[in-house]
Amino acid sequence: MAAVVASDAILINLGFVLSWYARYQLQLGRELLEANYVSYSEYLPVGLALTAILLFVFSTQGLYSRLRDGTWLDQMSVIVASTTVGIAAIIVVTFYYRPFGLSRLLFLYAWALIIFLLALSRMVGLQVRAYLRRRGIGLRRALVVGAGSQGLLVMQNIVAQPHLGYDVVGFLDDNRQEDIGRFPALGNTEQVRAVCQQYDIDEVIIALPSNSHEKIMDILDCCEKLRVAFSIVPDFYELSLRQVDITPLSGIPMIGVRRGSIRGWNLLVKRAIDVVFSAVVLLVLSPLLALIALSIKLDSPGPVLIAQKRVGRGGRPFQFYKFRSMRQNADKEIQALQDQNEAQGPIFKMRNDPRCTRVGKILRRTSLDEVPQFYNVLKGDMSLVGPRPPFPHEVEQYEDWHRRRLEVSPGLTGLWQVSGRSNLTFDEMALLDIWYIENWSLSLDLKLLLRTVPAVLFGTGAY
Repeated sequence: MAAVVASDAILINLGFVLSWYARYQLQLGRELLEANYVSYSEYLPVGLALTAILLFVFSTQGLYSRLRDGTWLDQMSVIVASTTVGIAAIIVVTFYYRPFGLSRLLFLYAWALIIFLLALSRMVGLQVRAYLRRRGIGLRRALVVGAGSQGLLVMQNIVAQPHLGYDVVGFLDDNRQEDIGRFPALGNTEQVRAVCQQYDIDEVIIALPSNSHEKIMDILDCCEKLRVAFSIVPDFYELSLRQVDITPLSGIPMIGVRRGSIRGWNLLVKRAIDVVFSAVVLLVLSPLLALIALSIKLDSPGPVLIAQKRVGRGGRPFQFYKFRSMRQNADKEIQALQDQNEAQGPIFKMRNDPRCTRVGKILRRTSLDEVPQFYNVLKGDMSLVGPRPPFPHEVEQYEDWHRRRLEVSPGLTGLWQVSGRSNLTFDEMALLDIWYIENWSLSLDLKLLLRTVPAVLFGTGAY
């Protein structure tokens, strides 16, 4: 944190110096008369005051306290808002006292340059951190104890937010001995000591129900003796804090369950964005759609579009459209290829699927086969952002906790699509989808749409 604060202070001053240079040396904007020239030494107190104000505002807005769990977009929203407030404050103060002829343009340049430099530094910092973490540097090796509702909540947050820096080696549970996505089952809760020693655990995350009081105390005692950090996930009737509303009644806290956020006006706004965006995309891309249709028709016999039966919100089936990327009657060949399925859970994925046509391979790699789904979005069967629309036979194999994915409309893109796509297991997809449902906001949808662009351009996990 100290290093980041020091770096921010240097970059704020650098931005202010460059702003002075742009205004007084390069004379960007209206040309200045020689009488209006102001040396940087006179601006120095203003630059130092601005630095102090911005660091104070950044701190009060939680920019430094959330270094571990903040994404680049999260940090940028704080930086832009705080820099705007800081620049406005310094303008009010300096123009009130007017110790010398100040340039208004200089403060505009400072606002833009400071935001740019801090954004660049955050981006470089996150890239370096990601590079180190891919090589196992800076990760906290964690063990989750408990695979019930609280344990799943922990795992879905870790899957959805890799920037938290946790490397979960697995979980212990007395009732479940099957792996959950990337998280292997390592035994029962009596094996905490052995697993901590074997895997060199840095932190134990205890996610057991509150009625396991004695077991929790034994685990805490074990962690203290091994000098391993520990965290306890509170069991509040299987509710996360995001699902709880606390209303005071004459000083008495009344605890209730908060209903899903994708409802009412939020749902109306989300639907309006879906309709406008999908209509514009279909209109703008119509020439490309015609070219793709012609390429499919010339490449192999069969229809241009295929309609599949998928399951939508509340378990309702709908017709799902996409460009045909496989030869005719490819669905009938899936049983013969089941032994080559590369996915875990009730889905089929194969990296080099022999059923794909030449044009189909290109469409899949570029995700252009998915463009007709904008019609599904326009109809209301789907949304721009949401869980992957499953097949009926997949839903039949769902465990109870998987069914939470059906609480919202499926999406053309979503958390799993920008977090690895086909490289993820089904359990990890489900964990990501449930995290999205519980943490939904319009800003989250915007972030996922922005993250979809590089995922599509680079074909991450697309096959």
